[in-house]
This record gives sequence, C-alpha cells and structure tokens, in this order.
Amino acid sequence: MAGLRGRGNLVLGAAVRPPYADGMDAIRVKGLTKRYGRTPAVAGIDFAVPAGETVALLGGNGAGKTTTIAMLLGLLIPTEGSITVLGHDIARDRFAALARMNFSSPYVALPHRLTVAENLRVYCHLYDVRGTARRIAELAAELDFADLLGRPAGQLSAGQKTRVALAKALINRPELLLLDEPSASLDPDTADFLRGYLERYRAESGCTMLLASHNMAEVERLCSFVLMMKRGRIVDRGTPAELLRRYARSDLEEVFLDIARDRRAAEAVS
Repeated sequence: MAGLRGRGNLVLGAAVRPPYADGMDAIRVKGLTKRYGRTPAVAGIDFAVPAGETVALLGGNGAGKTTTIAMLLGLLIPTEGSITVLGHDIARDRFAALARMNFSSPYVALPHRLTVAENLRVYCHLYDVRGTARRIAELAAELDFADLLGRPAGQLSAGQKTRVALAKALINRPELLLLDEPSASLDPDTADFLRGYLERYRAESGCTMLLASHNMAEVERLCSFVLMMKRGRIVDRGTPAELLRRYARSDLEEVFLDIARDRRAAEAVS
C-alpha cells in the first residue's frame, strides 16, 4: 500500500504543514488487545496506516472498531500491545500525539446549552488555535453552517450536528483524523458534499484518515485500503479492488456480508 511520502510544506490558512518523514506510518498497532474480564473486545490485532492515506476500519456491531479507536485516542488503556501515532507512543506520550490529531463522531454530543460558536471556541482554546474567530468563520463557510453559529448545539438537527462535529474535528488542522460514520444522518446531497470536502482536505493537507463506516459506497470512494474486523480480530485486509476480486463480488457491501456471514473468499475455494 503506497503512502503519500515526502510531501513538501503545505500552507493551510495560517498553518504550515511539515512533510511526513519518508516511509512513515501515521498509525502503527502491534498485538493490540483489550479484554473485559476474560472476554476480548480486541484480540491481538496488528496494522499500520501509511501517512497521507485514508484507511477504512470496517466490521459489524461488536466487531471491536469503537474499542480500537478509543485506544488510539488514549481513552482506553490496552490490556496488551502497543500503539504508535505520528511517531508518539500513546502509552508514554499521548498528549503530544493528541495535539496533532482529532476525532469526529455524530454520536458524541457537544454541550447542548452552548452555541455552535461557543463550542468551537472552547476547542480552539483546547488546541491553542491562533486566530480563533477567523478559523471558526473559515470552517463555517466551508461546511455551510454560518447561519447556525449563534444557535445552541442542542437545537441542531442530526445532519447539522454532523457538520459541526466535523468542524470541531478540523479546528486544529489535524495531521491524523479519526472518523466514525462521518456522513451519518445526512441527506444524499449533503453526504456527497461532505465526502468531496474530505477528499480535498486530505489531498491539500496530506492528512491521514482512519474511517469507520457502514456506508460501503463511502468507503469505496474515500479509502485506499480496508481493514475488516470481526469478533475483535482483523479477518481480512486489502485495497477495495483486491477485496472485490478475492470475494468475486461487485461491491464492498457484498464483501461485508460475506465476512459477516462467514462465507469464504472466492480465492480460498477456487
């Protein structure tokens, strides 16, 4: 899986993005395990995400995706294994990594009584973003919610919350973006706009993205590589084209169903 290596400096607003080190993995996970009692939620997984790529982490409910993302963010402590994010060991240097990354999920609510602008100002301060008002205005214009800045977050529709959650995740111009169902609750037109925005952001910034989604068309459009999880393990991996060929299927949704229902890959039985 080829990454975007050795990119030159890139200007995004007031920020200058340094190039990734040649051959760098933005995420490197080895033997990652999380057990609750004797029950493994994540069972000794290994994977790497090359800098500059968008990689999908897929699986049904209970596959271990959310637990994996929580460990990448340092919200859960692994039972075993190691995580390196942007060159930082999460066990020892979590806050250095967190300053360079961010996370978006429409299922994590912002404080309801604060307005959208007030919520975003809080995150600007948390990430020490310079030019707070300018950065919020940029994101509001790009993601088309300038008319919502004065509205309490609790009064937003589901789709509006999704766009504001993404703005929150981009507030610090992250080098690594973790996305959980980024287009959930959006109508097809807005979802298409959002995916195009993410494509442009990655291309212009060199940002690495790890995407958890149940929308297989979204995965095929955005992702260069796919990790398929089931029962806490990575059970298959490859580019979308490789997986389609391996399972002799025409789209990733059919591949997803084959894996969920324990059907063997076409390659394995041919």
